[in-house]
Amino acid sequence: MKKIVMFLALGAMIASCGGKKEEKKDGFEVSRTKTEDTKAQSKEGVPVDLDNKGVGPITDLDFPEEINEEMAARGKAKFDAICVACHMIDQRMIGPALKGVYDRRSPEWVMNMILNPDGMLKEDPIAKALLKEYNNAIMLNQNLTEDEARGVAEYLRTL
Repeated sequence: MKKIVMFLALGAMIASCGGKKEEKKDGFEVSRTKTEDTKAQSKEGVPVDLDNKGVGPITDLDFPEEINEEMAARGKAKFDAICVACHMIDQRMIGPALKGVYDRRSPEWVMNMILNPDGMLKEDPIAKALLKEYNNAIMLNQNLTEDEARGVAEYLRTL
């Protein structure tokens, strides 16, 4: 009896220590290793374009050298009332962070996005890329007047 048990144990040990046989399967394979940073990839998809003026009523806008503090204060109040639901100053949220927006976009583009988000999202390539990057979160038209939008634009200069 001892010989049979010893023989079975030795056989089991040899079988369990055998080489690993790999099977190649045709079809779908899932790899759980991270190969690239998707955040970096999505940022590369939205170009910086200071020449694009966007689609809308604003075709030319030159900021004066000095910031109009009164206009910026009105713009901040409007921003705090309607924009903070989707935008933060330094962080991505539902929409992009707005600090340094004029390093990425022209003043005309920003104003047209504020005044005409529907037209921009339909026709402007940068607005379309941002829409895609932000999971199709549509910027709603807040129906601001040009003066109100200009105040918000002036406030964004102070960030």
